[in-house]
Amino acid sequence: MGNRLRDLSGKFSAATRALRPSEVREILALTENRKVLSLAGGLPGPEVFPKEDLARIASRVLEELGDSALQYSPTLGVMPFREAVADFVRSKGVKVLSDDRVAVTTGSQEAIYLLAMTLINPKDAIIVESPTYLAALNVFRYYGAEFVSVPLDENGMKTELLEDKIKEAKSKGLNVKLVYTVATCHNPTGVIMPDDRRKELLEVASKYDLLVIEDDPYSFFVFDEVPFTPLKTLDSEGRVIYLGTFSKILAPGLRLGYMVADRQITRMVELAKQMVDLHSSTLSQYIALYALKEGVVERTIQKARVFYREKRDIMVETLEKYMPEGSHWFKPRGGLFAFIYLPDGVDTSDMLPMAIERGVAYVPGRSFFSDGSGVNAMRINFSYLPPDKLREGIRLIAETAKDYMKSKGK
Repeated sequence: MGNRLRDLSGKFSAATRALRPSEVREILALTENRKVLSLAGGLPGPEVFPKEDLARIASRVLEELGDSALQYSPTLGVMPFREAVADFVRSKGVKVLSDDRVAVTTGSQEAIYLLAMTLINPKDAIIVESPTYLAALNVFRYYGAEFVSVPLDENGMKTELLEDKIKEAKSKGLNVKLVYTVATCHNPTGVIMPDDRRKELLEVASKYDLLVIEDDPYSFFVFDEVPFTPLKTLDSEGRVIYLGTFSKILAPGLRLGYMVADRQITRMVELAKQMVDLHSSTLSQYIALYALKEGVVERTIQKARVFYREKRDIMVETLEKYMPEGSHWFKPRGGLFAFIYLPDGVDTSDMLPMAIERGVAYVPGRSFFSDGSGVNAMRINFSYLPPDKLREGIRLIAETAKDYMKSKGK
Protein backbone atom coordinates (compact mmCIF):
# COMPACT_ATOMS: atom_id res chain seq x y z
CA MET A 1 0.00 0.00 0.00
CA GLY A 2 1.22 3.51 -0.76
CA ASN A 3 1.39 6.50 1.55
CA ARG A 4 -1.87 8.10 2.65
CA LEU A 5 -2.92 11.03 0.46
CA ARG A 6 -2.10 14.30 2.22
CA ASP A 7 -3.50 16.88 -0.18
CA LEU A 8 -6.74 16.18 -2.02
CA SER A 9 -7.21 19.70 -3.37
CA GLY A 10 -6.31 18.60 -6.88
CA LYS A 11 -9.09 16.03 -6.88
CA PHE A 12 -12.02 18.40 -6.50
CA SER A 13 -14.02 19.72 -9.43
CA ALA A 14 -13.62 23.29 -10.68
CA ALA A 15 -17.17 23.97 -9.55
CA THR A 16 -16.19 23.54 -5.89
CA ARG A 17 -14.27 26.81 -6.10
CA ALA A 18 -17.64 28.57 -5.96
CA LEU A 19 -18.69 26.83 -2.75
CA ARG A 20 -18.95 29.16 0.23
CA PRO A 21 -19.51 28.13 3.83
CA SER A 22 -22.80 29.19 5.36
CA GLU A 23 -21.84 31.55 8.16
CA VAL A 24 -24.90 30.45 10.10
CA ARG A 25 -24.01 26.75 9.92
CA GLU A 26 -20.36 27.46 10.69
CA ILE A 27 -21.28 29.48 13.78
CA LEU A 28 -23.72 26.80 14.96
CA ALA A 29 -20.93 24.23 14.66
CA LEU A 30 -18.47 26.52 16.42
CA THR A 31 -20.78 27.11 19.37
CA GLU A 32 -21.96 23.50 19.73
CA ASN A 33 -21.32 22.08 23.20
CA ARG A 34 -20.19 25.48 24.44
CA LYS A 35 -22.04 27.70 26.87
CA VAL A 36 -22.85 30.29 24.25
CA LEU A 37 -26.11 32.21 23.93
CA SER A 38 -26.82 31.78 20.22
CA LEU A 39 -28.65 34.56 18.45
CA ALA A 40 -27.21 33.27 15.18
CA GLY A 41 -29.40 30.57 13.62
CA GLY A 42 -33.00 30.98 12.51
CA LEU A 43 -34.13 28.44 15.06
CA PRO A 44 -37.78 28.28 16.13
CA GLY A 45 -38.37 28.45 19.87
CA PRO A 46 -38.46 24.87 21.20
CA GLU A 47 -41.36 25.84 23.45
CA VAL A 48 -43.65 25.94 20.40
CA PHE A 49 -42.81 22.47 19.06
CA PRO A 50 -45.96 20.29 19.24
CA LYS A 51 -43.99 17.33 20.57
CA GLU A 52 -46.89 15.38 22.06
CA ASP A 53 -49.05 15.89 18.97
CA LEU A 54 -46.23 14.81 16.66
CA ALA A 55 -45.50 11.72 18.76
CA ARG A 56 -49.17 10.74 18.60
CA ILE A 57 -49.41 11.47 14.88
CA ALA A 58 -46.21 9.58 14.04
CA SER A 59 -47.54 6.53 15.87
CA ARG A 60 -50.87 6.75 14.02
CA VAL A 61 -49.18 7.18 10.64
CA LEU A 62 -47.08 4.07 11.20
CA GLU A 63 -50.07 2.08 12.43
CA GLU A 64 -52.45 3.16 9.69
CA LEU A 65 -50.13 3.83 6.73
CA GLY A 66 -46.90 2.10 7.66
CA ASP A 67 -46.46 0.22 4.39
CA SER A 68 -46.85 3.47 2.43
CA ALA A 69 -45.18 5.88 4.86
CA LEU A 70 -41.97 3.82 5.00
CA GLN A 71 -41.80 3.33 1.23
CA TYR A 72 -40.40 5.35 -1.65
CA SER A 73 -42.84 7.90 -3.02
CA PRO A 74 -43.25 10.11 -6.14
CA THR A 75 -40.63 12.77 -6.68
CA LEU A 76 -43.06 15.71 -6.50
CA GLY A 77 -44.53 14.36 -3.26
CA VAL A 78 -47.35 12.22 -1.94
CA MET A 79 -50.52 13.39 -3.72
CA PRO A 80 -52.73 13.75 -0.60
CA PHE A 81 -50.02 15.91 0.98
CA ARG A 82 -49.60 18.03 -2.14
CA GLU A 83 -53.35 18.61 -2.23
CA ALA A 84 -53.34 19.52 1.47
CA VAL A 85 -50.49 22.00 0.89
CA ALA A 86 -52.46 23.64 -1.93
CA ASP A 87 -55.49 23.94 0.36
CA PHE A 88 -53.31 25.30 3.16
CA VAL A 89 -51.72 28.08 1.09
CA ARG A 90 -55.12 29.01 -0.33
CA SER A 91 -56.42 29.35 3.22
CA LYS A 92 -53.61 31.86 3.84
CA GLY A 93 -54.61 33.99 0.86
CA VAL A 94 -52.16 32.59 -1.71
CA LYS A 95 -53.70 32.16 -5.16
CA VAL A 96 -53.04 28.85 -6.90
CA LEU A 97 -53.54 29.15 -10.67
CA SER A 98 -55.02 26.39 -12.81
CA ASP A 99 -51.63 25.64 -14.38
CA ASP A 100 -49.83 25.59 -11.03
CA ARG A 101 -48.53 22.47 -9.37
CA VAL A 102 -47.19 21.82 -5.87
CA ALA A 103 -43.71 20.32 -5.55
CA VAL A 104 -42.61 19.01 -2.15
CA THR A 105 -38.97 19.67 -1.30
CA THR A 106 -36.55 18.81 1.49
CA GLY A 107 -36.92 22.18 3.16
CA SER A 108 -37.34 25.36 1.15
CA GLN A 109 -33.55 25.53 0.87
CA GLU A 110 -33.69 22.60 -1.54
CA ALA A 111 -36.35 24.44 -3.51
CA ILE A 112 -33.94 27.36 -3.97
CA TYR A 113 -31.19 24.94 -5.03
CA LEU A 114 -33.40 23.13 -7.54
CA LEU A 115 -34.58 26.43 -9.03
CA ALA A 116 -31.00 27.62 -9.40
CA MET A 117 -30.11 24.28 -10.98
CA THR A 118 -32.92 24.50 -13.53
CA LEU A 119 -33.15 28.24 -14.26
CA ILE A 120 -29.70 29.79 -14.03
CA ASN A 121 -26.97 29.81 -16.63
CA PRO A 122 -23.53 31.25 -15.81
CA LYS A 123 -23.62 35.06 -16.02
CA ASP A 124 -27.41 35.28 -15.77
CA ALA A 125 -28.33 38.18 -13.53
CA ILE A 126 -30.62 37.89 -10.51
CA ILE A 127 -32.22 40.87 -8.81
CA VAL A 128 -31.93 40.63 -5.02
CA GLU A 129 -32.65 42.84 -2.07
CA SER A 130 -29.67 44.35 -0.32
CA PRO A 131 -29.37 42.73 2.19
CA THR A 132 -31.02 39.36 1.51
CA TYR A 133 -31.03 35.72 2.66
CA LEU A 134 -27.38 34.62 2.66
CA ALA A 135 -27.97 30.94 1.77
CA ALA A 136 -29.86 31.93 -1.38
CA LEU A 137 -26.91 34.10 -2.43
CA ASN A 138 -24.56 31.15 -1.92
CA VAL A 139 -26.68 28.87 -4.12
CA PHE A 140 -27.10 31.41 -6.91
CA ARG A 141 -23.41 32.25 -6.79
CA TYR A 142 -22.51 28.55 -7.12
CA TYR A 143 -24.43 28.40 -10.40
CA GLY A 144 -22.55 31.40 -11.75
CA ALA A 145 -25.18 34.10 -11.30
CA GLU A 146 -24.42 37.80 -11.33
CA PHE A 147 -26.33 39.98 -8.88
CA VAL A 148 -28.27 43.19 -9.31
CA SER A 149 -28.70 44.55 -5.79
CA VAL A 150 -31.61 46.84 -4.92
CA PRO A 151 -31.46 48.56 -1.52
CA LEU A 152 -34.34 48.36 0.91
CA ASP A 153 -35.84 50.55 3.59
CA GLU A 154 -38.47 50.02 6.28
CA ASN A 155 -40.90 49.14 3.47
CA GLY A 156 -38.75 46.54 1.78
CA MET A 157 -37.18 46.65 -1.68
CA LYS A 158 -37.09 50.16 -3.11
CA THR A 159 -38.93 49.19 -6.27
CA GLU A 160 -38.75 52.73 -7.68
CA LEU A 161 -35.08 51.92 -8.38
CA LEU A 162 -35.80 48.56 -10.00
CA GLU A 163 -36.20 49.56 -13.63
CA ASP A 164 -33.07 51.74 -13.66
CA LYS A 165 -31.11 48.87 -12.09
CA ILE A 166 -32.31 46.52 -14.84
CA LYS A 167 -31.42 49.00 -17.59
CA GLU A 168 -27.97 49.46 -16.08
CA ALA A 169 -27.43 45.69 -15.93
CA LYS A 170 -28.58 45.23 -19.52
CA SER A 171 -26.25 48.00 -20.66
CA LYS A 172 -23.42 45.87 -19.27
CA GLY A 173 -24.55 42.93 -21.36
CA LEU A 174 -26.15 40.97 -18.50
CA ASN A 175 -29.12 38.70 -19.09
CA VAL A 176 -31.47 39.70 -16.26
CA LYS A 177 -33.60 36.61 -15.65
CA LEU A 178 -35.38 36.72 -12.31
CA VAL A 179 -36.11 38.49 -9.04
CA TYR A 180 -35.53 36.78 -5.70
CA THR A 181 -37.38 38.39 -2.81
CA VAL A 182 -38.38 37.74 0.78
CA ALA A 183 -41.13 40.34 0.55
CA THR A 184 -42.94 39.44 3.78
CA CYS A 185 -41.16 39.47 7.15
CA HIS A 186 -37.89 39.85 5.31
CA ASN A 187 -34.80 37.87 6.23
CA PRO A 188 -32.69 39.47 7.68
CA THR A 189 -34.48 42.75 8.47
CA GLY A 190 -38.08 41.76 9.35
CA VAL A 191 -39.67 44.45 7.14
CA ILE A 192 -42.78 43.95 5.00
CA MET A 193 -43.20 45.23 1.45
CA PRO A 194 -46.53 47.08 0.96
CA ASP A 195 -48.83 46.29 -1.93
CA ASP A 196 -47.99 49.36 -3.99
CA ARG A 197 -44.37 48.22 -4.19
CA ARG A 198 -45.42 44.62 -4.85
CA LYS A 199 -47.54 45.77 -7.78
CA GLU A 200 -44.68 47.87 -9.12
CA LEU A 201 -42.33 44.88 -8.84
CA LEU A 202 -44.74 42.73 -10.85
CA GLU A 203 -45.25 45.45 -13.45
CA VAL A 204 -41.50 45.69 -14.00
CA ALA A 205 -41.20 41.89 -14.05
CA SER A 206 -43.89 41.74 -16.73
CA LYS A 207 -42.29 44.51 -18.79
CA TYR A 208 -38.90 42.77 -18.80
CA ASP A 209 -40.27 39.20 -18.77
CA LEU A 210 -38.70 38.20 -15.45
CA LEU A 211 -39.58 35.31 -13.19
CA VAL A 212 -40.11 36.13 -9.51
CA ILE A 213 -39.17 33.80 -6.65
CA GLU A 214 -41.29 34.71 -3.62
CA ASP A 215 -39.56 33.06 -0.65
CA ASP A 216 -42.11 33.07 2.16
CA PRO A 217 -41.08 31.22 5.34
CA TYR A 218 -42.16 33.89 7.83
CA SER A 219 -45.48 35.46 6.84
CA PHE A 220 -47.27 33.42 9.51
CA PHE A 221 -45.55 35.60 12.11
CA VAL A 222 -46.71 39.14 11.41
CA PHE A 223 -46.79 41.10 14.67
CA ASP A 224 -48.09 44.49 13.58
CA GLU A 225 -51.15 45.41 11.52
CA VAL A 226 -49.53 45.66 8.11
CA PRO A 227 -51.83 44.89 5.17
CA PHE A 228 -50.16 43.02 2.31
CA THR A 229 -51.05 40.58 -0.45
CA PRO A 230 -48.78 37.70 -1.48
CA LEU A 231 -47.01 38.37 -4.76
CA LYS A 232 -48.33 35.01 -5.95
CA THR A 233 -51.87 36.29 -5.45
CA LEU A 234 -51.22 39.57 -7.27
CA ASP A 235 -49.65 37.70 -10.19
CA SER A 236 -51.98 36.96 -13.12
CA GLU A 237 -49.28 35.84 -15.57
CA GLY A 238 -47.85 32.76 -13.84
CA ARG A 239 -44.41 34.29 -13.36
CA VAL A 240 -44.27 34.07 -9.53
CA ILE A 241 -42.76 30.93 -7.97
CA TYR A 242 -43.97 30.65 -4.38
CA LEU A 243 -41.82 28.91 -1.75
CA GLY A 244 -42.90 27.84 1.73
CA THR A 245 -41.73 25.58 4.53
CA PHE A 246 -42.95 23.60 7.52
CA SER A 247 -39.69 24.27 9.38
CA LYS A 248 -41.02 27.34 11.16
CA ILE A 249 -44.66 26.24 11.61
CA LEU A 250 -44.27 22.59 12.63
CA ALA A 251 -40.68 21.40 13.07
CA PRO A 252 -37.46 21.94 11.07
CA GLY A 253 -36.39 18.36 11.78
CA LEU A 254 -39.09 17.10 9.41
CA ARG A 255 -37.22 18.84 6.55
CA LEU A 256 -40.27 19.69 4.49
CA GLY A 257 -40.69 22.62 2.14
CA TYR A 258 -42.84 23.24 -0.89
CA MET A 259 -43.05 25.15 -4.13
CA VAL A 260 -46.16 26.36 -5.94
CA ALA A 261 -45.36 27.23 -9.54
CA ASP A 262 -46.36 26.77 -13.16
CA ARG A 263 -46.32 23.12 -14.18
CA GLN A 264 -43.50 23.76 -16.67
CA ILE A 265 -41.27 24.85 -13.80
CA THR A 266 -42.30 22.07 -11.43
CA ARG A 267 -41.65 19.52 -14.20
CA MET A 268 -38.05 20.71 -14.57
CA VAL A 269 -37.70 20.78 -10.78
CA GLU A 270 -39.04 17.22 -10.67
CA LEU A 271 -36.38 16.02 -13.10
CA ALA A 272 -33.64 17.79 -11.16
CA LYS A 273 -34.87 16.42 -7.84
CA GLN A 274 -34.78 12.89 -9.23
CA MET A 275 -31.00 13.34 -9.46
CA VAL A 276 -30.61 15.05 -6.09
CA ASP A 277 -32.58 12.93 -3.61
CA LEU A 278 -35.33 11.04 -5.54
CA HIS A 279 -38.01 12.45 -3.21
CA SER A 280 -38.46 14.08 0.19
CA SER A 281 -39.17 11.92 3.24
CA THR A 282 -42.41 9.98 2.75
CA LEU A 283 -42.82 9.57 6.50
CA SER A 284 -42.42 13.30 7.12
CA GLN A 285 -45.00 14.08 4.43
CA TYR A 286 -47.62 11.85 6.03
CA ILE A 287 -46.88 13.26 9.48
CA ALA A 288 -47.30 16.81 8.15
CA LEU A 289 -50.47 15.76 6.30
CA TYR A 290 -52.07 14.55 9.53
CA ALA A 291 -50.82 17.67 11.35
CA LEU A 292 -52.54 19.87 8.75
CA LYS A 293 -55.80 17.95 8.82
CA GLU A 294 -55.95 17.80 12.64
CA GLY A 295 -55.25 21.52 13.13
CA VAL A 296 -51.84 20.99 14.73
CA VAL A 297 -50.12 23.30 12.23
CA GLU A 298 -52.62 26.10 12.81
CA ARG A 299 -52.37 25.78 16.60
CA THR A 300 -48.58 25.83 16.39
CA ILE A 301 -48.69 29.01 14.28
CA GLN A 302 -51.01 30.74 16.73
CA LYS A 303 -48.88 29.73 19.72
CA ALA A 304 -45.62 30.74 18.04
CA ARG A 305 -46.98 34.14 16.99
CA VAL A 306 -47.76 35.02 20.62
CA PHE A 307 -44.36 33.91 21.91
CA TYR A 308 -42.41 35.54 19.09
CA ARG A 309 -44.24 38.87 19.35
CA GLU A 310 -43.35 39.02 23.04
CA LYS A 311 -39.72 38.21 22.27
CA ARG A 312 -39.64 40.79 19.45
CA ASP A 313 -40.79 43.46 21.87
CA ILE A 314 -38.23 42.38 24.49
CA MET A 315 -35.50 42.47 21.86
CA VAL A 316 -36.39 45.98 20.66
CA GLU A 317 -36.56 47.28 24.22
CA THR A 318 -33.18 45.73 25.08
CA LEU A 319 -31.52 47.00 21.90
CA GLU A 320 -32.71 50.51 22.67
CA LYS A 321 -31.37 50.23 26.21
CA TYR A 322 -27.91 48.83 25.55
CA MET A 323 -26.67 49.24 21.96
CA PRO A 324 -23.92 51.83 21.35
CA GLU A 325 -24.91 55.32 20.25
CA GLY A 326 -24.99 55.47 16.47
CA SER A 327 -26.46 51.98 16.06
CA HIS A 328 -29.67 51.64 14.06
CA TRP A 329 -32.12 49.03 12.81
CA PHE A 330 -35.61 48.61 11.39
CA LYS A 331 -38.15 47.40 13.93
CA PRO A 332 -39.11 43.94 12.64
CA ARG A 333 -42.78 43.85 11.63
CA GLY A 334 -42.64 40.07 11.71
CA GLY A 335 -40.43 37.03 11.25
CA LEU A 336 -37.60 35.82 13.45
CA PHE A 337 -34.79 38.35 12.95
CA ALA A 338 -33.49 41.87 13.38
CA PHE A 339 -30.64 43.38 11.38
CA ILE A 340 -28.48 45.75 13.39
CA TYR A 341 -26.07 48.34 11.99
CA LEU A 342 -23.35 49.31 14.45
CA PRO A 343 -21.46 52.62 14.10
CA ASP A 344 -19.09 53.04 11.16
CA GLY A 345 -15.70 51.51 11.75
CA VAL A 346 -17.00 48.36 13.44
CA ASP A 347 -16.24 45.10 11.64
CA THR A 348 -18.70 42.55 12.99
CA SER A 349 -16.75 39.63 11.50
CA ASP A 350 -13.64 40.80 13.33
CA MET A 351 -15.68 41.32 16.49
CA LEU A 352 -17.35 37.89 16.47
CA PRO A 353 -14.55 35.94 18.26
CA MET A 354 -14.71 38.49 21.10
CA ALA A 355 -18.46 37.96 21.35
CA ILE A 356 -18.19 34.17 21.36
CA GLU A 357 -15.50 34.37 24.03
CA ARG A 358 -17.96 36.36 26.15
CA GLY A 359 -20.63 33.74 25.54
CA VAL A 360 -22.84 35.09 22.75
CA ALA A 361 -23.07 34.55 18.98
CA TYR A 362 -24.64 36.44 16.05
CA VAL A 363 -24.24 36.36 12.27
CA PRO A 364 -22.00 39.06 10.75
CA GLY A 365 -23.83 41.12 8.16
CA ARG A 366 -21.40 40.95 5.24
CA SER A 367 -22.75 37.59 3.98
CA PHE A 368 -26.22 39.06 3.47
CA PHE A 369 -24.96 41.48 0.79
CA SER A 370 -24.16 40.28 -2.70
CA ASP A 371 -21.39 42.88 -2.97
CA GLY A 372 -19.78 42.07 0.39
CA SER A 373 -20.78 45.37 2.02
CA GLY A 374 -22.52 45.52 5.41
CA VAL A 375 -19.23 45.23 7.31
CA ASN A 376 -20.72 46.95 10.38
CA ALA A 377 -23.98 44.95 10.36
CA MET A 378 -25.18 41.81 12.12
CA ARG A 379 -28.25 39.62 12.15
CA ILE A 380 -29.69 38.46 15.44
CA ASN A 381 -32.43 35.90 15.98
CA PHE A 382 -35.01 36.52 18.70
CA SER A 383 -37.23 33.43 18.42
CA TYR A 384 -34.97 30.79 19.96
CA LEU A 385 -33.79 31.92 23.39
CA PRO A 386 -36.12 32.39 26.37
CA PRO A 387 -36.73 36.05 27.30
CA ASP A 388 -34.13 36.26 30.10
CA LYS A 389 -31.42 34.72 27.92
CA LEU A 390 -32.42 36.96 25.00
CA ARG A 391 -31.93 40.06 27.16
CA GLU A 392 -28.59 38.76 28.39
CA GLY A 393 -27.40 37.91 24.88
CA ILE A 394 -28.19 41.37 23.52
CA ARG A 395 -26.54 43.01 26.53
CA LEU A 396 -23.38 40.95 25.91
CA ILE A 397 -23.34 41.92 22.24
CA ALA A 398 -23.70 45.59 23.15
CA GLU A 399 -20.90 45.40 25.71
CA THR A 400 -18.68 43.61 23.21
CA ALA A 401 -19.38 46.28 20.59
CA LYS A 402 -18.53 49.10 22.99
CA ASP A 403 -15.27 47.43 24.04
CA TYR A 404 -14.40 46.69 20.41
CA MET A 405 -14.94 50.36 19.52
CA LYS A 406 -12.70 51.43 22.40
CA SER A 407 -9.98 49.06 21.26
CA LYS A 408 -10.13 50.60 17.77
CA GLY A 409 -10.14 54.16 19.13
CA LYS A 410 -13.74 54.77 18.04
